[in-house]
This record gives sequence, structure tokens and C-alpha cells, in this order.
Amino acid sequence: MSRIVAIDYGTKRVGLAVTDPLKIIATPLETVHSSKVISFLKNYDSKEGIECFVIGMPVTMNNEESSNAKFVKSFINELKKNFPEKKITTIDERFTSSIAQDTLIRGGMKKKDRRNKENVDKVSATLILQTYLEQRY
Repeated sequence: MSRIVAIDYGTKRVGLAVTDPLKIIATPLETVHSSKVISFLKNYDSKEGIECFVIGMPVTMNNEESSNAKFVKSFINELKKNFPEKKITTIDERFTSSIAQDTLIRGGMKKKDRRNKENVDKVSATLILQTYLEQRY
């Protein structure tokens, strides 16, 4: 059974989250350097199977795309070239980083570990995926 992969794209790091095979639960997967994310996803797809991608789209409080949206759109084009048969969906990612920080604090993660932006990126991707799963039903 294939999985749904969520992506919190950044120009340096990319947070990834994935569903279980039944597509019920979202869990953090990995944080990958942006230059290696396509090869990571190809490898993951060959092992686990990816049904579709859910990508966080940076949006301002005025419901306009933020300045980082152009980087996300460029990445989406790269995904389309490398995974032409896969569905790609975007979802508003407003506040995911601050919610991720709060989640790490409430989860009891030490301050030193919370400063590691890779942890925030993975949790942000998980929040993006959880939002997508909730909106599907």
C-alpha cells in the first residue's frame, strides 16, 4: 500500500512526513537537504510507494502568496518532472512552524533539541499532512 508524503519545503532543508499504509496517521519522516530531496523521495517511493505529495504553500495573513512561494512553486515543477504520475496538492502552511515549536515544547523536548531546525521542519511537515488528512473527510 502506498503512502501520502507531506513536504515542508525550504531552500536549505526540507521537512518530510508520511502516512501509515492505511493513510490514517501522519508521522515525521526525515529532514533532508533541499539538493537531495528528489533523490531521497525516489528512493522512498521505490521502497514504500508514494500515492501523492502534499506541499505546504507559504501564504501571508492577507491570503496572498509569500515571497517564499516562488521557491515552493519551482520545487513543485521539479516534482512534476520527476514524478509525473503522482498527484501533487498544496495546502496553506500558515503558522505551522510556530505550532511545531509549541508542540515540541509541550512534548517535553529539551531547549537544545528544539533549536535544531530539522526537528521543527519534520513536525511542520507532519502538521501539513495532518491538516490534509482532516480535510479529506
